[in-house]
Amino acid sequence: MADRKRRRSDRAGRPSMRSPGRPMVARREDRQRFWAAIRRGLSSEDAAVGAGVSPAVGTRWFRDSGGMPSISLAPASGRYLSFSEREEIALLHARAHGVREIARQLRRSPSTISRELRRNAATRGGDLQYRAIAAQWHAERRARRPKAAKLARHEPLRRYVQDRLAGAVTAPDGRPVAGPDVRWVGRRHGRRQPRRWATAWSPEQIAKRLPTDFPDDDSMRVSHEAIYQALYVPGRGALRREWTACLRTGRALRVPRARTRGRGKQFVTADVLIGQRPAEAADRTVPGHWEGDLIVGLGSSAIGTLVERTTRFTVLLHLPRMIGHDEARRKNGPALAGHGAEAVRAAIASAMTALPEPLRRSLTWDQGAEMAQHARLRLDTGLPVFFCAPRSPWQRGTNENTNGLLRQYFPKGTDLSAHSADDLAAIAAALNGRPRKVLGWRTPAEALNDYLSLHPEPGVATTP
Repeated sequence: MADRKRRRSDRAGRPSMRSPGRPMVARREDRQRFWAAIRRGLSSEDAAVGAGVSPAVGTRWFRDSGGMPSISLAPASGRYLSFSEREEIALLHARAHGVREIARQLRRSPSTISRELRRNAATRGGDLQYRAIAAQWHAERRARRPKAAKLARHEPLRRYVQDRLAGAVTAPDGRPVAGPDVRWVGRRHGRRQPRRWATAWSPEQIAKRLPTDFPDDDSMRVSHEAIYQALYVPGRGALRREWTACLRTGRALRVPRARTRGRGKQFVTADVLIGQRPAEAADRTVPGHWEGDLIVGLGSSAIGTLVERTTRFTVLLHLPRMIGHDEARRKNGPALAGHGAEAVRAAIASAMTALPEPLRRSLTWDQGAEMAQHARLRLDTGLPVFFCAPRSPWQRGTNENTNGLLRQYFPKGTDLSAHSADDLAAIAAALNGRPRKVLGWRTPAEALNDYLSLHPEPGVATTP
């Protein structure tokens, strides 16, 4: 009996090997859906849920692969059997259907089915037992085509890349300079933390420099993407993972561009961009459209500025530091510098509710995190908030100009928390009392008073 079982298992055409163990966490199609979602900018947890696995599994996949896809995202060729087809083969084979009948139902060649039942069958019990999960595992294992990376095979090229990426910094006399002693912990360096000193050429600089240094040696060529893969993809065996600390970003994991584009700006949606602002705000014909920003000083002190676009009337927001600011900062604690989202929302709401409703038509701000509570601000005051495009200060030109005028009173590098609310009111009154050429040499206060006198509202006094 033992000889018969051994002969039957020998038909698989492979030597004894370890068992695949428990079923795989997910199929190839699931992993492809996961990495496609990562490429679209989703987080590891959300991509995992979309692929049908737990968030913890998605996080492990992302970290273990260095943030780079561990599988080709190209659709599977119809030339190869899929997992669903292998499940059909297992069911039909268990019902004692012949090879040709299975091939007829799956519209495959009988030789394909015969080879599948023989080569990918489980042989642990000494017999040929076809199970879809084991067959898929054998097929994927056999489909691998391990090829050593060029950096792993080419010693001079690998040494050149290593010296330019992670080589020691040297003094003009050739003496190496060690720099800070930074231990690699497998994560990106924290804010305001020392970083490792190295020559720190970027992969693109290294790749583009090779033809200059080795014009006659075509073997000394490598693409910058190959260097990134050697750093981030496990198993490439060429460059050490800890050398990612020598890159400019210092990221221990490679992050998709789609994810970085949307990071930190979840509160800015398409319906609150400046293009959705009423057209009347652009031509400045109707007062009530404001521009806002913060001017920042020493020790993260700040003052909020609001400027009305038509009259150039300025309101300054007092943003005092909160209790506990001078104590040790608690991780993930509230913003205590006085210009967090909660403090800025409260200050703007207090200033805007003191104005008549016709002067609360819109507010334009940059995409700073201090305006994360803009939706609540709109509910509290009825003031719609719109956001400029990233790195586009000219879209709030009136406010930028006013901030320049305010620097006469609040120079850069000074502690702005030293000024009281009364001080800010006095400076705002001085600025609103200056005649402006754009207003026909009227002052902003006079221009606003003229508008209020023509459009009076019961119970609202004009500005002094």
